[in-house]
Amino acid sequence: MRFSNNKRYNDYSSFIKRRFSERVQKISLDTGFTCPNRDGTKGRGGCTYCNNNSFNPNYCKPDKSITQQLDEGISFFSKKYKTQRYLAYFQAYTNTYADINLVKQLYNEAVNHPQVIGLVIGTRPDCINEDLINFLSELSKDYFISLEFGVESTLDRTLKDINRCHSYKETVDAYQLAKNKGLHLGAHMIIGLPGETKDDILNHAIELSKLPINSLKLHHLQIVKHTMMAHQFKTNPTQFSFYSVEEYIDLITEFVGLLRPDIIIERFISQSPKHLLIAPNWNLKNYEIVDKIDKKLIEKNLWQGKQCLL
Repeated sequence: MRFSNNKRYNDYSSFIKRRFSERVQKISLDTGFTCPNRDGTKGRGGCTYCNNNSFNPNYCKPDKSITQQLDEGISFFSKKYKTQRYLAYFQAYTNTYADINLVKQLYNEAVNHPQVIGLVIGTRPDCINEDLINFLSELSKDYFISLEFGVESTLDRTLKDINRCHSYKETVDAYQLAKNKGLHLGAHMIIGLPGETKDDILNHAIELSKLPINSLKLHHLQIVKHTMMAHQFKTNPTQFSFYSVEEYIDLITEFVGLLRPDIIIERFISQSPKHLLIAPNWNLKNYEIVDKIDKKLIEKNLWQGKQCLL
């Protein structure tokens, strides 16, 4: 099967070029919302791996308005790229977990910014409803609207262990509610969570391929400071096992082979700041990992969907 950009998978940069015909940059935003597994509604402490400081840029502060965060983010990125458009990325915590009127107000403020052409909304599958989906569906008639769910795992035992406080069935139900509404549906998965075998991880690709998703972000397991998982790693390190770079690349190429070929792969790894990262320390940039994956796919004569079971 032929993909763009001389890749053996459906890559995100090629999708952006097809969709927008110009450079597009995401501007991360922080609404100050929390999560139901943090505030006591479903649990306390949040997800065991989560430290939002591991990906929030400096301009992204909840005490600033959405417009101010967008202006500061655009000012930062426009120094490098003079001509580009922007997507407002509601990234930190659960960005649909608030009064529906407040959520609508913040989304409307973002799309009313003259340089914003759409929204990317990160949330949990148990924090959406029909009213919100219908609102986003209306917005999608004029703007690009991406709704990304933190799936993390398709196994309920893992979801329980990492304190997600929702089931995989709730994930499936959320995608069913959101499909065919004009929305770009994304998924986040963490590869290498404690207790998951290689077969478990490869089965994630099979299960994800059954969902009506348009894009996928893969994150390798990282333990970062100031998280429950950091405490668990310190007190009981034997419950964790980390892939070497070579092992991870070999695993991911098999994962890609099982994945439905139309799913856009947005990323293969996550990158926490060095001052927060505890393990594993691969000491490689994202593009270096991608280059190794590209070469391994050629070496193994694999491509996205080659072994897809659907």
